[in-house]
Amino acid sequence: MTEKQNYMMLLSGQQPEWVPQYTMGPSPIGIPSAIRGIAPSFLFSHLHAPGVTKDHWGVTNVPVPEAGGSKIPEPNNFILRDIRKWRDVIKAPDYSHVDYEVLAKKDIENADVNREDTAISYLLFVGFFQQLAAFMGFTEALCAMYEEPEEVKALVEYMCDFYLDITVKSIDYYKPDVFNVTDDTATWQNPFFSIEMYRDLFKPSVMRLAKPALDRGLPVEMHNCGRCEDFIDDWLDFGVVSWNPAQTSNDLLAIKKKYGNKLVINGGWNTAVVAGDNVTEETVKELVYKAIDTYAPGGGYAFCGSFLGPLDDENTKLKNRWIAEAVNTHGRTFYK
Repeated sequence: MTEKQNYMMLLSGQQPEWVPQYTMGPSPIGIPSAIRGIAPSFLFSHLHAPGVTKDHWGVTNVPVPEAGGSKIPEPNNFILRDIRKWRDVIKAPDYSHVDYEVLAKKDIENADVNREDTAISYLLFVGFFQQLAAFMGFTEALCAMYEEPEEVKALVEYMCDFYLDITVKSIDYYKPDVFNVTDDTATWQNPFFSIEMYRDLFKPSVMRLAKPALDRGLPVEMHNCGRCEDFIDDWLDFGVVSWNPAQTSNDLLAIKKKYGNKLVINGGWNTAVVAGDNVTEETVKELVYKAIDTYAPGGGYAFCGSFLGPLDDENTKLKNRWIAEAVNTHGRTFYK
């Protein structure tokens, strides 16, 4: 059985043969990834190019060494100051010239993924709320949601039209196994906004965006950091069966009890507990074993966790290798 087959068993509600490791990139110990994200490359080219770049909306992004070189919108350099003027500022680029059949073939080749071993998750963007915050900053975005909800909703629908058009034209060429929805709607402790706001401003567009996947029978995965458990019932309405990174500020045991194997928990890890230079290999591996012992019984769980730090830092590499080794050692035999 391949990593892909084992992970797809998990998504279908079955107990897998072993505990999968959900990784955001290649495994540090060389085992095939259970799942890999692939998108039309022009949507994320700004994140992969070196140095300071702009996304296709015009937002400047800067790399953060402490986050492994991942990029964030440049602080205090916002392109939208007044939500009422978004039509003058936010212009969807024209990709009508793109040959998606050719692009998909090239993107899959460049990803260097063995599709027999690794499931493909179709990605689009960072999410409606995150993109709004990238345009305006968190403070102004949240104020706009409260003061001008109709304008926020109109902007979200405009973005949805753009991404939906790309999805409809390209998804059959990428032939994904999973459809990804992303949006970080919460801090470590609480959501940024109420569930009522989510249902009014964002959920209708997410439902539209997920429909092509549901029409094709694809399972939907949700990426949402922080204590976002309040939104789970609404995720299920647009086909979500899997959630990452399922951080420990959520009541994961209560969630597992409530949803069982209908919602795969990819997570159970707090990277802060292995911060610092003096953490031992024994400590790191024991924490991984504990996560698997806690959340994996009966299925419905994949380990998703790593240590964030500069990519060229040997301490970062070592900790991530320890984590991967522990998952591989304990997870492979857990259901035996």
